[in-house]
Amino acid sequence: MIDALFGSKTRIKLLHLFLNNPGKSFYVREITRLIDEQINSVRRELANMMNIGIIKSDTADNKLYYEVDQRYEHYVPLRAIFGEANDGDMTVTQPKQSTLDWQGKLDEVGGIKLAIMAGVFVASSASKVDLLLVGNPAPTKVKTFIKALEKKEGRELNYSVLTYDEFYYRLSIRDKFITELTSSKHVVLRDTEQILDKQK
Repeated sequence: MIDALFGSKTRIKLLHLFLNNPGKSFYVREITRLIDEQINSVRRELANMMNIGIIKSDTADNKLYYEVDQRYEHYVPLRAIFGEANDGDMTVTQPKQSTLDWQGKLDEVGGIKLAIMAGVFVASSASKVDLLLVGNPAPTKVKTFIKALEKKEGRELNYSVLTYDEFYYRLSIRDKFITELTSSKHVVLRDTEQILDKQK
């Protein structure tokens, strides 16, 4: 039944393989062995999935490797369907902002004067950065916070941590990284110094 919905049995097997192994890459002959399908069928479906954007490829040791693109727009709902053992805490239907006490979590990390979320957290955001933290938070607390977020979201996150002085300087010279983030759709979670308001 489900293969009729998603196109083919090979594609279903590929979705199961990739969505249950985020961060892991496979080469074509390895894939054919793992899902027990003909190589021509596998190559055809890989090309289709590449065109859609759900998988990406890279070359290493003269071999072409494929893996799921965790930044794909529909990655989370697809993983909810095809993932064998999800953690049960991935929320797809509710707005992301309502699923987490951001202020409480930022207080737990400590030392954060400015926090901006974009990327996968904000619909239609073109930013490559999902979360920017500005201040002097303890690195170990930041790592713990990000790991918990990644577990909740079911995907890897791109984040950056800057000191307040570095952020202020880069903002003042209209640094490309800061400009791209703030000109894309984003949500300011915290701005204790109202630094962004002053720039308007």
